[in-house]
Amino acid sequence: MSQREVPRRESPWGRPEGDTRQPKAHRCNDRVEDVVQACFEGNPFKTVPGPFKLFWQCMQSNPGEEPTEPFYYLQLPPPTREVKLE
Repeated sequence: MSQREVPRRESPWGRPEGDTRQPKAHRCNDRVEDVVQACFEGNPFKTVPGPFKLFWQCMQSNPGEEPTEPFYYLQLPPPTREVKLE
């Protein structure tokens, strides 16, 4: 999962005073982007199944247990799991 900035749009109503919350991308957002990119990389019947399989595994996994296989089409480093030492 990448920690990229989530684009924001300004609301005509503004934000309440003291509201400093920032949007956070879903943990499987990069996998969805890989599936969308696969749709434009030739024959979708051949390019989409691999990225979609990884997206589906990501959605079915618990937080922190996402698949670590590299992306098919996105030029991003593969996700890593954080090991917590006690």
